[in-house]
Formats: sequence, C-alpha cells, structure tokens
Amino acid sequence: MEEKKKRFCGAVDVGGTKISSALFTPEGNMLGKGKVAIDSSRAEKPAEQIIGIIIALEECARSEKGELAAIGIDIPGVVFHRTGRVWAPNIPGWEEFPLREKVQEKVKLPLTLESDRSAYVSGEQWQGIAKGLENVVFLAVGTGIGAGLIIEGRLCHGSEDISGAVGWFALSPELKDKYSEIGCFEAEASGNSVARKAREFVRAGESSLLTGMVKGNIENITAETVVEAAQQNDPVANKVIDSAIRFLGMGIANIVSILNPEMVVLGGGLFQAGQVFLEPVRNEFKKWAQPLAAQKVRIELSSLGEDAGLYGAGKLAWDQVE
Repeated sequence: MEEKKKRFCGAVDVGGTKISSALFTPEGNMLGKGKVAIDSSRAEKPAEQIIGIIIALEECARSEKGELAAIGIDIPGVVFHRTGRVWAPNIPGWEEFPLREKVQEKVKLPLTLESDRSAYVSGEQWQGIAKGLENVVFLAVGTGIGAGLIIEGRLCHGSEDISGAVGWFALSPELKDKYSEIGCFEAEASGNSVARKAREFVRAGESSLLTGMVKGNIENITAETVVEAAQQNDPVANKVIDSAIRFLGMGIANIVSILNPEMVVLGGGLFQAGQVFLEPVRNEFKKWAQPLAAQKVRIELSSLGEDAGLYGAGKLAWDQVE
C-alpha cells in the first residue's frame, strides 16, 4: 500500500527589502525557511521572484516526502481581494499591480493574498502570543503604522480592503503638513518619525549624544540610534521617545475603545526595543481608553517577531484547504 503523502502549505512574506519563505505543517511547525533580497528594478521582478520561491517550496516539500497543498503570500501594503491586485508603496510599480494573475499564470495551487498587517495578526493568533483568541489587534510600528484586525474570529478588511490604516488616526487638533502626507499617528510615533524628529532637534542646535554617535552625520540618526541614546538619558532622545509614547498610548486607547479586543500585540521595528516602550505605553493608554475595556485588554509584545508574517501567510494558506 502506497504511503500517504504529507501535506505542507507554503508561506511567502514580501517586505520592502526582502522576501522570506517557509513551509508549514498543519500543526504550525515551520521548516525550509529562506530569505532573499527583493529585486525592485521593475514591477514584474518581485513577482518572478515569488514564482521561483514557490517552485523551490514545492521541491522542498517533495524532499520531505510530501506535497505543497496551497500558498499564502503577504505584501507590505493593500490587497484588493476582488481583483487580486495589490498596492505596495515601497515596491516600484506595485500600484494596482495584478499580483494574483501574474503568480497564477505559473502556479496552479490554491493561493491567498493578504496585507502584511493581516498576516501578522493571523500569525500571532495561530502560533504566537495571542494563540486561540477571538478578538486581537496587531499594531505594527516601524517605517509606518498599521493594524491587523481579527474581530470575533475573522479578519477585518473593510469595504475597500483598507481597514487597519490606523496611521491616519487624528490625535491632534493642529493639522500639520506632515499629517496630510502620512497621517497624524504615523507622523508622530512611527520609527521613521522618531528618527526625523531627533534629526530636527539636532539640526536646530540642541545638545545631544546623537551628534557624536553618528560622527556628525545627522542623516544617519535612526530610531535605533534614538533608543540607544535614550537609554543613556540623552535629553533630545528622551524628549522624542516620551512624545512617541504619548501618541502610542492615545492610538492604542482608540483601538481598545472602539474594538474592545482581548489583546493588542505590539510589533514592528520600533518595538524591538520593547523594554523602552512596553511599560510606559501600558501606563499611557489607560489614561485615554474606555475604562472597562482598558481593564480587560492585554498589551503584549509580539512573540513571533519578524516571523509573524510568515506564520500568518502559512495559516491563511491552510485555511484554504483544511
């Protein structure tokens, strides 16, 4: 009697600079993890890379005496589910780009496309800190700010697949020019904005350890540099971090008050410095949130880290075939 083949699902996590991939078992075990730099020389190149990665995942499944049952792909932007087109601002040419069509010309497997923030929350609910919960928000704070939403056990996309664009939260009555470009919350609390504000203070002549840390090249100040300086009690870094914490507290409070989740998972580059942000943010959001919702919700750091998107893409792939 022929032995029944093992089944795997493939996950492809597309970022602004890299593409990660892996196989997943139905139980959520990861194997065959890989990572390549993204080729953004023209719009079709990342799609060609994704197709090549899927072919490699099929080969990996065969080497494990199994077969690939489905594929999940997440992208750093918006997936328009009705058309299979995507918008990813960090990938040139990916404005209404027909990603599903391009991939399915070569790959004849069940395919799910999702935004990265939806993948993050799905991954944490499947195998991460929010495992098994029915109402979860993943707040991704890095280059920008976005949220993945699982409400009563289901991903929330919105009428035009744009739900979770919390970077556009209005958290200040003063409309600054930057808010019209990227949103108030993102302009005040994203990793890029933390770095930008610190550079502005240093350029204005404020004394700071940051100047020496970047050897006078102010453009080299990053969010990581600011966090490092804050840990040395630098006044400019402290001012910038304290401001970010206030806005993060307000943003999380709005999420908690409107959605009443069981957990808000904090992830993205800024929260890699969890020890700097977690407790202050937990304290700050309670000042602004609906008290009963604030009392019940848990605010936690991602347990999957940079693999959250991979786990989420794998989970969404399995959802198609189980």
